[in-house]
Amino acid sequence: MFSHIMLGADDVEASKTFYDAALGALGVPPGRVDPKGRAMYMHGGSIFMLTNPIDGKPTTHANGSTYGFAAATPEEADAFHKAGLAHGGTAIEDPPGWREGAGMKLYLAYLRDPSGNKVCAMCRG
Repeated sequence: MFSHIMLGADDVEASKTFYDAALGALGVPPGRVDPKGRAMYMHGGSIFMLTNPIDGKPTTHANGSTYGFAAATPEEADAFHKAGLAHGGTAIEDPPGWREGAGMKLYLAYLRDPSGNKVCAMCRG
């Protein structure tokens, strides 16, 4: 359904350090930096990118938005959370764990990245 997701980052290198660790825990190879200074991750047909805002203004995060990354197991989601915390992320919401509702059972692990974006590793039950 999605071709790519691009997040703004005032400090692309700090964000890349966070995502290399957190996404690495999900089996995603480290990001590559292109000539424009954007970090790009390609995995499983998806593209995730980090960039300084093109308009030159400071990065802002969207309140109410979440960017979710697929985890194969709850342990993988926990590894994402742990790696993210160790590399500049902030724990938010409830601790990683199972949530049930609307007929679904999901294992969720939420963080804020160094730029304040809300990200989550999710494993379907």
